[in-house]
Amino acid sequence: MFNPALLSYVSLMSVTPGPNNLMLAASGGNFGFRRSIPHLLGISIGHGIQVFIVGVLLAWVMASINTVRPILGVFGCAYLLWLSWKIWKAASPEGKEAAKPMSFLAAALFQWINPKAWVMVINTVILFLPAEQNSMLAAAGLAVLCAVINLPCICIWAWLGDALRQHLLIPKILKLFNGIMASLMAITAFFLLHGELALLA
Repeated sequence: MFNPALLSYVSLMSVTPGPNNLMLAASGGNFGFRRSIPHLLGISIGHGIQVFIVGVLLAWVMASINTVRPILGVFGCAYLLWLSWKIWKAASPEGKEAAKPMSFLAAALFQWINPKAWVMVINTVILFLPAEQNSMLAAAGLAVLCAVINLPCICIWAWLGDALRQHLLIPKILKLFNGIMASLMAITAFFLLHGELALLA
C-alpha cells in the first residue's frame, strides 16, 4: 500500500499551513513542546481514525459529502474564529493563568470539523485506498500510515513555537506573536468559509 506518492501527498498536506498547524505553533509558543504533545497526538491519531472511517464508509461518504461538508465547514470555521479569539486573549496576563493546551480528545474531534482535514482525508482515500483489498484492512493500513506520516510533519510547527518561547517571555513580543497567530487563523477561517459557501452557490 505504501508508495512515494502517498508519502509526498500526506507530508505536504500535513506540513503546509492550516488550522492544525497554526494552533500548534501557538500552543508550542505559549505552553512549550512537551505540554503540546497531547494536542499533537490528538491530531495525528484523529486524522488516522478519520481516514479509517472514511475509507470503510467511502460509498456513503461520497454520496452525502456535498450535503454534509458545507455544514461541517461552517461549524469548523466558526470554531476557528473562536480559537482565534482565545489565542488573542492568551497574551493578556489575566487570561494566561487559566489557559491550557488543547487536549488529545479535543484535537482528535477537531479533525471532523476542520475543512482542510476533510479535503486531505477524502483525497487520500480516493487516491490511495486499494480497491482490490478487504476494505476494513486496507482502510486500517492506510489510516496507520497517514497517522505515522502526519505526526513528524505537524511536530515541526509545535517545535517552532517552542523554539520561539524564550523570546515570548517578553510580554510585548508574546502579545505580538499571539496577535499574528490569531490573525492568521481568523484569515484562514474566513478563506475556508468562503470556499465552503461557494460550494453551496
